Amino acid sequence: MIRQAQAADSPAIADLWNPVIRDTTITFTSALKTPQGLAQDIAQKAAQDLPFFLAFDAGDALQGFATYGPFRNGPGYARTMEHTIILAPTARGQGVGRRLMAQLQSHAAGQGVHSLWAGVSAENPAGVAFHRSIGFAEIARLPEVGHKFGRWLDLILMQKIL
Repeated sequence: MIRQAQAADSPAIADLWNPVIRDTTITFTSALKTPQGLAQDIAQKAAQDLPFFLAFDAGDALQGFATYGPFRNGPGYARTMEHTIILAPTARGQGVGRRLMAQLQSHAAGQGVHSLWAGVSAENPAGVAFHRSIGFAEIARLPEVGHKFGRWLDLILMQKIL
């Protein structure tokens, strides 16, 4: 099941996201998410008609989320968005990411979004392959723009025209 996030989902989202932040280079941030901060993010996105989709398994366990927001500030970028997708380790390779991204892309297209971007860590080849498999093209590699765990990291920018 896929549905919009609610403030009450914030602890489960934090539990899913924080190990990715703390233990991997899938994301370059080291700032852990708090339930309070996530509840604010969900409310702000809802007020702007931006999605924050959650995927659950049959037992109501959170399997992943996908959301998008502005790529850059300014009216010239209003139809270009950047997304985030995070999956539980047990959900990878099970079609959860494809279902979340289909819902996200449908929402974006319905809002007049023309271009959807992904910033994928070069140390996440599965993330690059996933995005390629759903129609994203690698546009650029930004060398050494991220820094985590004492080393420099490359960012791969991928784009899909909706």
